[in-house]
Amino acid sequence: MATRDTDLTSLRIDRSAPTGGSSRKFRALRKIVGWLVVITLIGGGFLLLKDYFNPGLEVQLVTASLTSPALANAVLTASGYVVARRKAAVASKGTGTLVYLGVEEGDRVKKGQVIARLEDADVAAALQRAKENLRVEEADLKDAKQSLERQRILVKGGFVAQAEFDAAEARYHRVVASIDAAKSAVKEAEVAVDNTRIVAPFDGTVLKKNADVGEIVAPLAGAASSRAAVVTIADMSSLEVEADVSEANITRVSPDQSCEIRLDAYPEQSYRGAVSKIVPTADRAKATVLVKIKFRKYDHRVLPEMGAKITFLAKDSGDDAGAGKSLLTVPATAVAERSGRQVVYQVKGDRAVEVAVTVGQRIGALIEIKNGLKEGDKVIGKIGETLRAGAKVAVKNP
Repeated sequence: MATRDTDLTSLRIDRSAPTGGSSRKFRALRKIVGWLVVITLIGGGFLLLKDYFNPGLEVQLVTASLTSPALANAVLTASGYVVARRKAAVASKGTGTLVYLGVEEGDRVKKGQVIARLEDADVAAALQRAKENLRVEEADLKDAKQSLERQRILVKGGFVAQAEFDAAEARYHRVVASIDAAKSAVKEAEVAVDNTRIVAPFDGTVLKKNADVGEIVAPLAGAASSRAAVVTIADMSSLEVEADVSEANITRVSPDQSCEIRLDAYPEQSYRGAVSKIVPTADRAKATVLVKIKFRKYDHRVLPEMGAKITFLAKDSGDDAGAGKSLLTVPATAVAERSGRQVVYQVKGDRAVEVAVTVGQRIGALIEIKNGLKEGDKVIGKIGETLRAGAKVAVKNP
């Protein structure tokens, strides 16, 4: 009866408690997830560190620049300067104060034109005195001549002695000689006056004004405050280029050889030229030979002392070889084909950036870029097969 009265409600089974097998599965799943997270973190960190420590593909940069088409026919290049064959530092033969200067830089002058004048009061007075002396001698000549004629008549009639006739004749010759001396003195004074007038020796253009009004001008400019040349003029129709060519390359240059001339001031413009003279001597210090190149045609922009680049062309290239404007070029190795397009690569930060371009003609080892770049842009000089857009690169100094 005691067993019958026992409370059996405490013997219920708790079904919410996990069984032993389910707990083991849960713990195993949690370990797998943890390892996956760890592997993911390690893989991501490895990739980040690999990219951080990877220096990138080494590349060199080149600059897109203007190039002459004449380089395709070039046998030699040289540098030089524009000079005028006819150039003069105009000075005075006399010494004096500059009282008039009628030109400025850039003015055109004609041969014989008075461009400056010195103070001439003293030489003008000397000229006037010489002319007056000549008048005196000419007046004496008339009296001496009449006296001689009278003595000639009298000596023939026996009225005077021969000595008196000889004296009259000697006086006449002295007066004639004095007149000649007076004329020379007048001419000398006129030259002295002319020397105070500074004139242009040929048609040309004033390049430089060397003196100003009020300064002392002397032929040799011995004093520190004096000037020798008043102006410097040049015949602008006689411009040519003088270039120093290395002795080792002088055999590549011949008379009348066609050339292309490009001025440093206007690199986009070319001028046709030809070798006019190879100076028959060498510069021992520089081991060069002076070569003169004449312009076949040029414009008003060409000025003396401008720097120039000369390209000596092959003999069979003709006078028109390379004539025209410069082309924008890069090395041919800087252009590659990607997905049917011609591209170059620029560097932004540490990544290669692909730029599509339109190419033109080949000029030796260079290639023309018609579109996509501008002068001065820098691109990777040599494109390998592994180089792609977005690739990490390291710029190597040349």
